[in-house]
Amino acid sequence: MKKIVVIGGVAGGMSFAARMRRLDESADITVIEKSGFVSYANCGLPYYVGGVIEKEESLLLQTPESLWKRFRLDVRTKSEVLTIDRASKQVEILNHVDGDKYSLSYDYLVLSPGASPIRPNLPGIERSLSLRNVEDVKRIFETVIKKPSSAVVVGGGFIGLEMVENLVHRGIKSAIVEAADQVLMPLDPEMVTFVHHELISHGVGLHLGSALASITDDSVILANGEEISAELIIMAIGVRPEVTIAKAAGLEIGDRGGVKVDEFNRTSDSAIYAVGDAVEKIDSIDGHGALVPLANIANRHGRVIADRIAGRKVRPVDAQGTAIVKVFDLTVATSGWNEKRLKVAGRDFLAIHSHPASHAGYYPGAQGMSLKLLIDPDTHQILGVQGVGKEGVDKRIDVIATAMRGSITAPELADLELAYAPPFGSAKDPVNMLGYISENVLGGLTPTVQWSQVEEKVSQGYSIVDVRTTDEVDRGTLPGAINIPIDEIRARKSELPLGKILVTCQVGQRGHAATRLLRELGYEAVNLDGGYMTWSNSPANNIEKVGK
Repeated sequence: MKKIVVIGGVAGGMSFAARMRRLDESADITVIEKSGFVSYANCGLPYYVGGVIEKEESLLLQTPESLWKRFRLDVRTKSEVLTIDRASKQVEILNHVDGDKYSLSYDYLVLSPGASPIRPNLPGIERSLSLRNVEDVKRIFETVIKKPSSAVVVGGGFIGLEMVENLVHRGIKSAIVEAADQVLMPLDPEMVTFVHHELISHGVGLHLGSALASITDDSVILANGEEISAELIIMAIGVRPEVTIAKAAGLEIGDRGGVKVDEFNRTSDSAIYAVGDAVEKIDSIDGHGALVPLANIANRHGRVIADRIAGRKVRPVDAQGTAIVKVFDLTVATSGWNEKRLKVAGRDFLAIHSHPASHAGYYPGAQGMSLKLLIDPDTHQILGVQGVGKEGVDKRIDVIATAMRGSITAPELADLELAYAPPFGSAKDPVNMLGYISENVLGGLTPTVQWSQVEEKVSQGYSIVDVRTTDEVDRGTLPGAINIPIDEIRARKSELPLGKILVTCQVGQRGHAATRLLRELGYEAVNLDGGYMTWSNSPANNIEKVGK
């Protein structure tokens, strides 16, 4: 009989324990959980604060009693593992209810302690609240239902944006403070502008580029001296892996600060495995350690560990970091690396942007979206994808994330046979279109220029030709652009500037056709990738500047 102790429940720990029981009825499985709740919908906590999820019990997936009844798992809540004695294979446990200490032996130990909210040591920080578990959400909920006059969320990541949306849903005047110059760091600058506008349009105060400096009795003060009223303050600046007990036990810690594990989630001690937010995953792009605090990969790795201990054949699972968040009426999703990270790593890449409709334009209700694909120019591997829009983004990111998992290249996206009917998509789905664009660019058919290269190209002697209609151009175009609508190019050929031409349109589609025409006519022409829409949403060119 195997004796197994699990430190920490929720996604990774409980996925392991339940899977282990299904594989081995005789195993002695004990789960030690520091909080009072062992299995709950962590990702649903902000929506309970906002009243979208009305009942607390809806968040509680299992209880110690239900887990014993179904799986014969010995789940001990409000208990904490104090030490791990690797030599004797024992853990010392403190029962926080009665203060008793005792020891348990193990054959295998599984660490699932999660991550801890980052709380900087600043004046007044004790007045702020954090969101990690059910106890935290209860404290926030008790404050929120008293209808505070104002709230500040410090941190513009996924949890921060979910929290501010739900506070606004409660009718509370809310603001976000973010030390960086944008929210949602997985997005590149020209993609995040849509999110900034969405927040502002729903009355959220957006304070970017200045960190929190201190907290007073009724406000927060930023490093730039700005003071913002705040009856409620929620810290959401990120989490760090909870590795205290692993370090004390002498287990190896990775370069990113998480517990270092192999492809089977085994630590430097062959009898100890680790899973979840405390662990450095293996990144699918470069094979290095990465912190990916997401429930999906934690659940998957819990199953991997159970299969490994049970002696089953196991597929190693690396991490892509596929994530999604709702920001009021927008859906924002990503997978893989962004452009900023690729540049830091010194990796060559090609970027393409598109702005398709969620389904056939002639069918009522079509919504626009913006997609960005990052590609290895040599292997054509998909390195990353980002999507922002009101409808259909989740479907496209999931398809591309699946393609990345299956090593489908960017041009091969054109080959995917995706479900189509006018209410759901287009005959050329936005995913297929990314494949077509990739094929054209990688094959040298249509050279493209990024929004960030326009000034450089102009300095190199390129003239800008906007091929949209006159009405469209009157609403905004690139500085110095000459307007010759695409349908008039042949007739107005004599008006084309001499030398090299940078073509622009609204989203890049007409620009592609015009670039091909000009190149057939003998001109050296390139297309502005993503067109005027991408260029105008870039930080330097965005017409409606967001708050600082």
